[in-house]
Amino acid sequence: MAYQDVLTPLRDKNPLVHCITNYVAMNVAANVVLAAGASPAMVHAPEEIADFTPVCAAVTINIGTLSTSWVASMLAAAQLANDSNIPWVFDPVAHFVSGYRKAVAQDLLALRPTIIRGNASEILALAGESGAGKGADSGDAVEAAKGAAQNLAERYDAVIAVTGPTDFVTDGSQSAQVHGGSPIMPKVTALGCAQTALMGAYAAAGPAYDAAVGALSHFKVAGSQAASKAQGPGSFQIHFLDALAATQPADLAGAVT
Repeated sequence: MAYQDVLTPLRDKNPLVHCITNYVAMNVAANVVLAAGASPAMVHAPEEIADFTPVCAAVTINIGTLSTSWVASMLAAAQLANDSNIPWVFDPVAHFVSGYRKAVAQDLLALRPTIIRGNASEILALAGESGAGKGADSGDAVEAAKGAAQNLAERYDAVIAVTGPTDFVTDGSQSAQVHGGSPIMPKVTALGCAQTALMGAYAAAGPAYDAAVGALSHFKVAGSQAASKAQGPGSFQIHFLDALAATQPADLAGAVT
């Protein structure tokens, strides 16, 4: 299956994606997943995980706003995903800013995510290298994190997606760069977190590497289309959701090298 072909089964299957994400991202992520053609569920109570996670087609875990109960849910959902052969995507948001956050990220990493999506600073730090990240914002170029991404992919048998102006994806044996998007995108809160949720929808519909490349391509293509109509960050959000819904598999083919 080519990466652009994953969008067709995604829309045909309308997979249920279990999104444990942060307070800032919930609404944006849900709208993005819906616009692309999948079904989001923002379930995070520990008491529901055992019943809910196994019936989902994918799980996404984003550590943007942590609390003790949410961490319990994240760890339980990741373990259940593994036990049920359900793909899961890990977004280690600013995992280097506190000891607590770093420990949670390492515990989740030990459960071997299917896909890890982060900015260059997050990927560098996750691989044990130093970076220049400031909170959730990257201070490093994607190019600088390629070696760290390769290292993580080989160590954890995972697909690593490093996001930035030009995204980089590798599974340790193959790699791709994804082009497009718009400089407006970082000015809209939670779009990166929403991309993780969309990547879960793609992972429910195709192989992990193709899913990561396909989700990144979908974002880049829709971002470029939205930017051509938007007057700024506010109107961009409206046009972006419309573009996600309008994008077709053939539109994705030109985004990747």
